[in-house]
Amino acid sequence: MGGFLETILAFMDKGGNVLWLIAILVFVMWTLIFERLWFFTFVWRKEVFETINAWESRSERKSWNAKQIRSQLLSVSREDIHANLNVITTLVALCPLLGLLGTVTGMIEVFNVMAVTGGGDAKSMAGGVERATIPTMAGMVAALSGLFANTYIQRIADREQELLEDQLTSDH
Repeated sequence: MGGFLETILAFMDKGGNVLWLIAILVFVMWTLIFERLWFFTFVWRKEVFETINAWESRSERKSWNAKQIRSQLLSVSREDIHANLNVITTLVALCPLLGLLGTVTGMIEVFNVMAVTGGGDAKSMAGGVERATIPTMAGMVAALSGLFANTYIQRIADREQELLEDQLTSDH
């Protein structure tokens, strides 16, 4: 276990401070993704049941007032379904941008080494290039993983919203 932690810390040290920002961003993003999966798996069914019961308990469902109540029920459920989805989308978009920030800071380090040594210290320049490329790779990997999860959750949210709209009918 200690060797694994040392390997991770060495990797984070090679990537610089930007890599820690990416790690925090990924942690928050995946926490929100798992929260949405937990919501759709354990909480959403109960809310659908309560919403359908509230609608079905009405004696009439064809008046203007009934349609407004149906609209309000769907609006509340839409807010619950789409909670945090925009935040997840934003975090997915931020991951590669932070990776690019790491690239810029790493290249600044390379140029600094070139200015000080006159370009003759290839080992120091390689260290700067490494520091520039690791955050880029980490940002892209984080964005790809979040992109797939975000797309999956968006599809679940859209499907569940449509299913609820179909179940709140006024024809019976």
